[in-house]
Amino acid sequence: MFDSNVIKMILEGIRDTLYMTLGSTLVGYALGLPLGIILYVTSSKGLHPIPFIYRIGDFICNIVRSIPFLILLILLIPFTRLIVGKSYGSTATIVPLVICAAPYIARVVESSLNEVDAGVIEAARAMGASNIQIILKVLLVEAKTSLFRGITITTGLLLGYSAMSGTVGGGGLGDIAVRYGYYRWETGIMIVTVVLLIIIFQIIQNLGTFISNKIDHRKR
Repeated sequence: MFDSNVIKMILEGIRDTLYMTLGSTLVGYALGLPLGIILYVTSSKGLHPIPFIYRIGDFICNIVRSIPFLILLILLIPFTRLIVGKSYGSTATIVPLVICAAPYIARVVESSLNEVDAGVIEAARAMGASNIQIILKVLLVEAKTSLFRGITITTGLLLGYSAMSGTVGGGGLGDIAVRYGYYRWETGIMIVTVVLLIIIFQIIQNLGTFISNKIDHRKR
């Protein structure tokens, strides 16, 4: 069963899974981090409350997060095809992964910034810091441990979603599990893909926890 072709396929599946997971996490944070900051700043307890802006962002995040990923994946097929020219494969899967991840990341960022001690913010205001300076030099710095833990959780979540995309030809280990483990009843390949996904998940979580503990100033 595990000849050179199968081993090559599994290695390519690992590569594609990491590509989808890490790629969507990176792009997701490029969109979700600013959105999360906007949600925090414009909230009722934020630096510059703007209820109208907050309600729009809040509504978008809630709508996208309420749609199951597999349904969102199917709904976005025309949009994905428009962006990357096709609706299958690892690159195409990044599009729905990013759209799914960005609102989730925004909520994680908003929650992390809300955890920052209000006294630190007031001290920065008293020293004449502008809102931009407070965001960049106070909020993001004070919340860095929580933000990094959020990155770890998000990456693990997207790993699971990338495997789920295999049901519609998304590529990676999930696609191998569906095509060989499900359609062809090759249990050995199914077990190997599941074990590899577990190992990758554990590496991501343990590495994220290690780095979070290293940058947590409260443990020094």
